[in-house]
Amino acid sequence: MSHLLQLHEAIAAGTKTLQSLVDLDAQIGNAADLIDQCLRAGNKLLVCGNGGSAADASHFATELVVRFANDRTALPAICLASDSGILTAAANDYGFDEIFARQVAAFAQPGDVLICLTTSGKSKNLIRALEEAKARKLKTIAFLGRDGGSTIGIADLDLLVKSDSTARVQEAHQLLLHVLCEVIESRLDKR
Repeated sequence: MSHLLQLHEAIAAGTKTLQSLVDLDAQIGNAADLIDQCLRAGNKLLVCGNGGSAADASHFATELVVRFANDRTALPAICLASDSGILTAAANDYGFDEIFARQVAAFAQPGDVLICLTTSGKSKNLIRALEEAKARKLKTIAFLGRDGGSTIGIADLDLLVKSDSTARVQEAHQLLLHVLCEVIESRLDKR
């Protein structure tokens, strides 16, 4: 038997967190519906987050633009955390809190969906992006952790992973994003 206690503890904690996602069944269905309606209408997804959540946002956009499990038409998804020139110019000229809101102002059209990922719910730049999206009549989805922080309740739909561990929240967010990819691709097959 392994003597790496951290592995066993991580598996136990991860299993508990992932099992708790069953409570989000209705919210995930609603998120899939919002995304499906957006894409069927010819609109796009804008996705953002900071740090590991930025990587998760990029990963999700990649799965949609390129492919997840099936060869299919490319889907319009833009990761707002991916362009270093835009990010650094917006941070320099307007402040870090505006890096995503500025891009929402530039790229968003009514009918688009903004998806924000935050493990703490305390990211002011994500709150500003959600506010900008609301002003532009976008639907919004927030992937949250812990207690949702000051972000909870701002988006049209909150997907709250109730864990105090950033790692466990990120793992759960990744699973939820993959489930959304599966649902979206299965619905495309039925078009």
